[in-house]
Amino acid sequence: MNDNRDAGRFGRRRLLQVGAAGVAVTTLAPYAVRRASAAERRVRWVSPRGTVEVLDDYPYWVAKKFGYFDDIATTLEPGPLEATACVKLVDQGQSDMGYPSPGVFSLGLEQGMKLLSVWEMGALDVFDIAFRKGERPADIKALAGKTVVLGSAGWQAICDPWFAQAGLAPGSVKYVEAGNGWAQALAQGKGDAALSWEGLRAQWKGQGLNFDYVLGRSFSRFPANSFVIRAKDFSDANTCALYAAYLRGWAMGLEFGYQNPRAATHIVMQQFPGLASQMTPPVATESMMQLANVFRGDMAKRQGWGWHDLASWDLFFKTIHDIGQISSPITPSDVIKNDLVADANKFDVTKVKADAEGYKLPAEYVAINVDAIRAGL
Repeated sequence: MNDNRDAGRFGRRRLLQVGAAGVAVTTLAPYAVRRASAAERRVRWVSPRGTVEVLDDYPYWVAKKFGYFDDIATTLEPGPLEATACVKLVDQGQSDMGYPSPGVFSLGLEQGMKLLSVWEMGALDVFDIAFRKGERPADIKALAGKTVVLGSAGWQAICDPWFAQAGLAPGSVKYVEAGNGWAQALAQGKGDAALSWEGLRAQWKGQGLNFDYVLGRSFSRFPANSFVIRAKDFSDANTCALYAAYLRGWAMGLEFGYQNPRAATHIVMQQFPGLASQMTPPVATESMMQLANVFRGDMAKRQGWGWHDLASWDLFFKTIHDIGQISSPITPSDVIKNDLVADANKFDVTKVKADAEGYKLPAEYVAINVDAIRAGL
């Protein structure tokens, strides 16, 4: 963990510098330039979390298992934990799709990266704030003057607008950067709260880190993480067709997870035995279902998996401009595109449902009461 020299408000300049030249040289250098190729039908996707051994990407692993990507060669890579790394990797041609939060995406745009969001993974705000047991305030505004623990300084771009939406003035919350052990740092009293997200809170519980939470989806009208690509790729019809087919695999994986969350969880646990050793099947299934809940949202208000709500993005962009996180306004329609969504949702739902219902679960997963988990989400 970093010492207290990192405590406080990092500031807009620090945010824009996080992982800029220095990280591009030291952290991003091992990633070779390897752009999507429509002719070779390959797509390289990068995580913002520093690891892919998580349940968050269950649609991908389901799609891989059932061949939903067809003949597309896919790569899922654990980008550096540094917050803006995944957008840099896309911008520099070292990955084809990144999965940034709206705040990190906006920082990339602020730095001049020519990026577009083409897939809204979450219909609801995925972020939460964790507190030690018994310390959750009745009003989130009680965090004024308090310290929030982050894994990366760049995550301030997530928190500042989130808190502004809740009525906290810019600069009223302090931050401390604690790296991969930020949850443990909170448990050890090295801050008053910590950033978390759906899925992760169940994983933390499985690790014995029992916190109380304020859930973003309970009040936030902000969008969640989305898949971003280079703008120039969007202008190429063949590449767009490749991406639509690739995203169809994700959509089918999402549908599978909705139909059978225990099966989707088991597929990930088989992929990552180390992750399975950290969580019991019920905890893992709860983690997956937390994620699935925000990924789906109210489908009656969406035009399929991956559809962006531009009103939500408009509110977010206005908020970050008002608090000075970006210097110029952003028009959602300029950088948020739903053009690939319809094609990506053209799949045989009946087949996916049959795949999900036909999946043979081991006894320990059969015993899990998904209705009880769903009621507690």
